[in-house]
Amino acid sequence: MEPCQLGYEELCDELSTLIATFPPPFIYINDTTCPRITSSIVASLLDKIESTDPGPSKRVHFAKVNAVACFTARLLYDSVLNALAKRSPDWNDGRMNRSLEGNTQRFNESFDGFIHGLRAVSSHLHENARENKKGKERMKLEADDVRLVIVVERAERLKETLPEFLVPLTRLAELTQLDLCVILLSEVRWEDIRPPLGASPDPYFINVPPLSKETIVQRLTSSFVPSNDRSPGPYHPSFRGLYSHFATVLCDVCYPFIHDPLEIEYIAAARWPGFVQPVLDEHQRLIGDEMDLDDADEPQLHPPSEDVRMRLSRLFNPSLSAALEELYPRLTNATDWATKNKPEYDLLSAKPGQVATGKDQLEKGNKATTLTLPRMSKFILVSAFLASTNPAKSDIRMFGRGLDEKKRKRRARKTAKSGPTKVPQRLLGPVAFPLDRLLAILGALLEENDVETRLPAPEFTIPGEYTDMEISRVAIYAAVTELTSMRLIHRTTPGDRINGPPSFKCGISYDVALVLAKQLSIPLNDLMWDPA
Repeated sequence: MEPCQLGYEELCDELSTLIATFPPPFIYINDTTCPRITSSIVASLLDKIESTDPGPSKRVHFAKVNAVACFTARLLYDSVLNALAKRSPDWNDGRMNRSLEGNTQRFNESFDGFIHGLRAVSSHLHENARENKKGKERMKLEADDVRLVIVVERAERLKETLPEFLVPLTRLAELTQLDLCVILLSEVRWEDIRPPLGASPDPYFINVPPLSKETIVQRLTSSFVPSNDRSPGPYHPSFRGLYSHFATVLCDVCYPFIHDPLEIEYIAAARWPGFVQPVLDEHQRLIGDEMDLDDADEPQLHPPSEDVRMRLSRLFNPSLSAALEELYPRLTNATDWATKNKPEYDLLSAKPGQVATGKDQLEKGNKATTLTLPRMSKFILVSAFLASTNPAKSDIRMFGRGLDEKKRKRRARKTAKSGPTKVPQRLLGPVAFPLDRLLAILGALLEENDVETRLPAPEFTIPGEYTDMEISRVAIYAAVTELTSMRLIHRTTPGDRINGPPSFKCGISYDVALVLAKQLSIPLNDLMWDPA
């Protein structure tokens, strides 16, 4: 069994037995977790069956197409016929599918032409098989000794792009009168794409269950390929045991949320070089010490001890959750994330109190991200923090201005004689606020702290008119959307909601908001209802 087929032994055995003996005319494979792996396994299995000597069984020829790429009927016809005949399209003459032996008929004009094309391909493959045989073997070869298999991945797209083709595709063996099997592979259940009125026959259903955590760990461990470089690196042969430990820790963090081995392998590729870097730094330090002692023998890189493994797990366990949150939705790529979260030099020699925790590293990343934002986006983030921290009833007192302007007053702090102490809102976490309230606070901050940086605009004579124009720009709404995609602001209402303004929550901490407020010269503590 190949390493890529680990965990799919039942699928391989069942499908290979069906294809080699008496396959049903229509097979539906449903994999809700990782259809990409299932598709590659089915293709490799059929390729292996096609390349082996059939013996007493029939020779199998298969075609694998993607329903996303074949979004028209002609593309689907051409892709299937060319893949079965092992031909490349003749682009120079502008022809995609001509006959195989001098026939001038085109097979991609209609579904009837596609059926004639399948029959012509079957006859062509039979003639090629007879030419490869000798003597009596050629005489014994019958016309129906060729078996065709058509695999369509992402089959759920056929319901959107080619709904009229779904029924005849499931009955293709009946229409062509050939030994033919159609395999539809999808992450959607057959009940969700089944044609109405029972026009399609019931398929031979194969359900691929999600892989267990132990199987995913084995797949990760088997993907470790030792490097042949003499210089120590992340994939040194002595790190195989450490990588197995790392795979177990990573699956403990990621498996409750995702079951796709490819996604977990992507996260592992981003975190593993940083996970093993402290061990490499310690080895380089030992080499430097040996050179200072004029020792000719260079110390060998040995597998780390169990104590080092546990310490590495404790240091990097919070960063695994951060990698899952950023890499699984593809908020960034693995290379940029690994560069941004590179560990400090010689981390193992540092004392426990000197090592930054995962929360500190995440906070450091947020600060680095917010420092590069435009000036208006910084104002929006400070406004979102105030909207999430202050109660709505305090906005008039904290930001209101008028002819009878009063001094800004915070809530008076009263010492309770008995009963539980009320926790400040800043420590309880952010609360949701509507978009209208965010824009109102943003306007008040711009009016108070952005007047001196504005360009001269003599056409605006009424106080506050320039600010109203600024907060009504499309760029403000685009900045809010961009900050939401960066996870600096979290949207709490669904995207398809049309009644009422959308609601948000602030995604930055008090320390980040304080840094932004200092850059914008905003007295953040004076604007907070309860700064304690």
